Amino acid sequence: MALATTGIAGVLFQIPSGMIVDALRFKRSLIVFACTCIILSCVILLSQTSLYLIVAAQSLVGLAISIIPPSIAAITLGLVGKELFPLRVSINESIVHAGTLFAILIIGILAQFYGHAWIVYGTIMFSILALMPILFINPKEINYAAARELPLIQNGNDEAQAAPIALIKIAQTKSILIFFSAVIVFHFANAAQLPLVGQELAKINPDNDSIFMAGCIVLAQIVMVGVAYFLGFIIDKVGRKPIFLFSFIFLILRSLLFSITENSFYLLIIQLLDGISAGIFGVMSVVIVSDLASGTGRFNLLLGALGLCVGLGSSLSNIIAGFITKMYGFQVGFISLSFIAFIGLVIYSFALKETHGSPEPETL
Repeated sequence: MALATTGIAGVLFQIPSGMIVDALRFKRSLIVFACTCIILSCVILLSQTSLYLIVAAQSLVGLAISIIPPSIAAITLGLVGKELFPLRVSINESIVHAGTLFAILIIGILAQFYGHAWIVYGTIMFSILALMPILFINPKEINYAAARELPLIQNGNDEAQAAPIALIKIAQTKSILIFFSAVIVFHFANAAQLPLVGQELAKINPDNDSIFMAGCIVLAQIVMVGVAYFLGFIIDKVGRKPIFLFSFIFLILRSLLFSITENSFYLLIIQLLDGISAGIFGVMSVVIVSDLASGTGRFNLLLGALGLCVGLGSSLSNIIAGFITKMYGFQVGFISLSFIAFIGLVIYSFALKETHGSPEPETL
């Protein structure tokens, strides 16, 4: 229950957090608040054994992880503007994956030599370090209208912010609904694959399964660093849709390859495809949401909805794929996930137009 609290809280807080990021101007303070929540959670975990306090601590982490991504995206958009946003998102995502890899290695080494408590101490350390760059961001350089995709309108000789689009109109926009449906399907097909690989490794190579599992995670993160950085140079040249389609193609290929081998080394190599598909998704999903939110004033709300769809798809993936695998084995489990990914590919290919430079979207 306590372990599940972070995920549940993270999903529940996604849309409210996005709305808050849209509404408030002090976005730097939101990141400070989120990092403080993580630090407070770690302190509680170190000093308490009560289930209720542990659940509260994990809820704070869920709140933090729902605030940080939209806050960073909003600050980025407000600083660099619409034209440079795709390039900056690719750089941000590359740094995120590199930072994740660095944190995993450092905390892993500390925990190995000094005990598991250093997992918590290391998290506190990195949360404090994350606060420092915030001090170097000049809030006066952030365009707060641009940070939420809110257009400016002429009011005589002055410019004023337009009103945000009504939530009901957002909920009725076809392109938004289609894209978020594709996101749910992507994570439905994706989320269970690594846990299933972990179970398969434990079955076929029980003595070294933890080493291979760690390798799967680390190698995928390394690939994500390169993929995310590279995308920044081709997003505007190639377009959003063709690139995002490749995330589904690599996802299908990965699950099919997993279904035909039980060799630990082959499983490790195939997992590199996760670095490609997840690296593409991490960059392109934020950029596409920015396109869909253009002129609405609801950019960060839609990022929250994106996080909600990711959580929903991941939950469905683990529940249903876990059941199928238990009943029919790993091969059928992976093939079923490839079929789900194919459905997502079809939805995105035929139902959604290119979002870059598209005219005003249709409503239902």
